Amino acid sequence: MPEFLTGLSYFHFIRPWLLLLLLPTLLAWWLTRRRLAPRSQKPAGMADHLAHALSLDGHRRRRLLPVDVVMLATALVIAGAAGPSWTRVPNPLVAPTAPLVLALEVSESMARRDIAPSRLERAKYKIQDILANRAGGRAALVAYAGSAHLIAPLTDDPQVLDSFLSGLLPQVMPEPGNNATLAIEKSGTVLDAETSPGAILFVADEIDRADIPALQSYLKDGGAPIILLLISDDDAPAEALRGIRGLRLVTMTPDDEDVAAVSRHIDAAYRAALAADDRQKWEDRGWLLFAPALLLALLWFRRGWTMRWAVGALAALVMPATPSSAEGLADWFWTPDQQGRRAYEHRDYAEAAGLFEDLDWRGRALYRAGQYENAAEVFDRLESVDALIAKGLSQIRQGSYREGEETLEQAVARDPSSELAARNLEVAQAILAYVDHARQTSGADDGADEVVFDDEMEGGQDAQPIESQELELQAAEQWMRTVDTRMQDFLKIRLSLETGGGE
Repeated sequence: MPEFLTGLSYFHFIRPWLLLLLLPTLLAWWLTRRRLAPRSQKPAGMADHLAHALSLDGHRRRRLLPVDVVMLATALVIAGAAGPSWTRVPNPLVAPTAPLVLALEVSESMARRDIAPSRLERAKYKIQDILANRAGGRAALVAYAGSAHLIAPLTDDPQVLDSFLSGLLPQVMPEPGNNATLAIEKSGTVLDAETSPGAILFVADEIDRADIPALQSYLKDGGAPIILLLISDDDAPAEALRGIRGLRLVTMTPDDEDVAAVSRHIDAAYRAALAADDRQKWEDRGWLLFAPALLLALLWFRRGWTMRWAVGALAALVMPATPSSAEGLADWFWTPDQQGRRAYEHRDYAEAAGLFEDLDWRGRALYRAGQYENAAEVFDRLESVDALIAKGLSQIRQGSYREGEETLEQAVARDPSSELAARNLEVAQAILAYVDHARQTSGADDGADEVVFDDEMEGGQDAQPIESQELELQAAEQWMRTVDTRMQDFLKIRLSLETGGGE
């Protein structure tokens, strides 16, 4: 219910001036109904109530007339044309789900075995289930006890987080305790560097009363939404936190109900933050009102309900003002861009790319469909900084790392204040440096284009870096296997060094 009320608070009309058409519509309905009202002459000397009771048309005034249905259908069409909206259109070039920071309590109390196999292990299972429900969403991992540490930065690979989760035990934490205040600060720092709205998920058996003021202050100052998943069979920790305004509290359940509740809270937090982002367009939901209007139009097939002028009026409102083809039934009711949006929302990106006339959305659909070369060509026809970023990402995805880096450098040069362009340029440079390093350490010949991509090819066509990609994957797998065997020792040394370094 709170999520519904939050969405309702953003309800508005994109084109509110079209609602003025309701005034002449109401006037026409009133005049027409008045004209259709029965006019009966009462016999002289007869009482009004007797004349009304003896009249065959005594109840006609109360009967539903065709003009009433026409009025309702026309009002629905006008309201739909005005563009009711309560959600923003998410940018598909940014992560489709909110970036999430997982703050896991790794204290001595989490090692208790009152919840099998232990509170900490159950918390890890819940985190894995939550990550499995967020396919494509990025997540970071923060572990805290007496100190807080960023274990893994934002990543869209759950396996990376799983490997670190396996090594998190109270023994590896440099300081004992349960300092959630430090975890809030560390998690907030991660999300402050993001351009898209995110959320913080605490997974703990309790929040110490000393940390409640910091929690309240963070939420009051407009910090990222905080969801707390309590790993405890005791109701006392939950009761102490229910009065915190803005905190979404979820108690552990033996099934997946708590995981589903956490996912709903994360999605609601993302939608609320997106609705407050003025950089994104509002999503037009007018089509929801056109469907009942068309159903009401079916009543005109009844005998005595035909109103030809009403059909013409509705056709003038529904049909597009510009000429359009009607090769299919959908073309009668939706524009190609609207059909493309429907296919895009159903994740049929290849079909959406063929439907979109808007170049920006066509490029985005091609990018999502994995047709990176075609996407880069489409974005090359646009002039915005976002289009340059998208073109650079498309080039990187198809293996043209050098070209992608140069395109992102152009985006940064055009808009130095763009954090999205700067961050993606850093990622591109890191990828390029990593591939160069993998090439050098593999002993491959620098001039062998068939092994790695050619950095300075002038023909405009890059060699496909297939073997280089295999080297990257092999190096990553070897690293993960090495870390897995010594994860606890690795984390213990690393966190001790961080604490000794003053973090």
